[in-house]
Amino acid sequence: MTGSLDGVLVADFSRVLAGPYATMLLADLGADVVKVERPGAGDETRAWGPPYDPDGTATYYLSVNRNKRSVTLDLTDPGDLTAARHLAHRADVIVQNFRPGTMERHGLGYADIAVANPRAVYCSITGFGSGAGADRPGYDLLVQAVGGLMSVTGARPGEPVKAGVALVDVITGLHATVGILAALRHREATGAGQHVEVNLLSSLLSALVNQASGYVSAGVVPGILGNAHPSIVPYELLPTADRPLAVAVGTDAQFGALCRTLGIPAVAADPRYARNADRVRHREALIATLSERTALRSADDLAAALSRRGVPCGPVNDLAGAFSLATELGLAPVVDIDGPERGQPARQVANPITLSGAPPAYHRPPPRLGEHTAEVLAWLAAGGPDAAGTENG
Repeated sequence: MTGSLDGVLVADFSRVLAGPYATMLLADLGADVVKVERPGAGDETRAWGPPYDPDGTATYYLSVNRNKRSVTLDLTDPGDLTAARHLAHRADVIVQNFRPGTMERHGLGYADIAVANPRAVYCSITGFGSGAGADRPGYDLLVQAVGGLMSVTGARPGEPVKAGVALVDVITGLHATVGILAALRHREATGAGQHVEVNLLSSLLSALVNQASGYVSAGVVPGILGNAHPSIVPYELLPTADRPLAVAVGTDAQFGALCRTLGIPAVAADPRYARNADRVRHREALIATLSERTALRSADDLAAALSRRGVPCGPVNDLAGAFSLATELGLAPVVDIDGPERGQPARQVANPITLSGAPPAYHRPPPRLGEHTAEVLAWLAAGGPDAAGTENG
């Protein structure tokens, strides 16, 4: 079975997270991704450990680099730079996340590539755009802070915290993937490539969805509500006899079921709580009433009882519990990828996309630094058809 993007060659000049995540998604869908890395060092995340896998490779790097070929090229070396340009001139997609101006200095900017390869889709990923924010370094923690995410995340007002994963990088990588796919579709229709630009700050503002809309449309500047929701109640953690339970009541009917399960049906009929808007206004009193009841039962017992009545709920799992749940539900969250001369298969988190006709495939473990340099350089020197065996252009 062929992938959706079979025949698409991606020259991946990105590193760390947002760009590599985007190119891994493209590779999972069948694209041939050639990852260009610095000789001797490679992608910075190769050194971002612990933790390491049994072969001693940083698991951070492993998380976003499967299905790629690694070549090492020094862009300050004339011969290596020529090879990098040849790769970009033949690629369908170029992805880079250097500071604005870096690729241009090497003759690898969009304007240069568009002349030699007008069908190329060129994706630039920055922290704050290519205008007034071009000189600002883009790091996930920084953008979570200045972009407003930390202002609504934390245990209580005055104690902002970041998300426990580089969420802004991941969101930006997803936006980059969508932009690249849209540009490829446009190329099918017109024959012309284009420049795709995404940045961390704009991606975060978009991802803040209801919080951002509340500000833009109504002038409301939200604050920290801990695990509570600004517009839905109860939609937070409630105490039980042994551990917290997440309860996500999204409808009045679910609220009624919750109250019946807790043995307090009259609360659902109370005018202060009958509708969601009422519950939001009387949040503190309602949560206190509910907590008195939920604290009398264990989390597992209460979760089972609520689930039987259609109330969305669940315990706070660690990652072991999360993967166990996904496995129990038949979601197959882990894949093993065999590779040549590997001591054991590379264990990877599965691509979450399901496609009935051309599903994601796992054909290469994350590459060792420079593992495919000789292979790719020989192919570039030979000229002729691209890596997929079809003429690009």
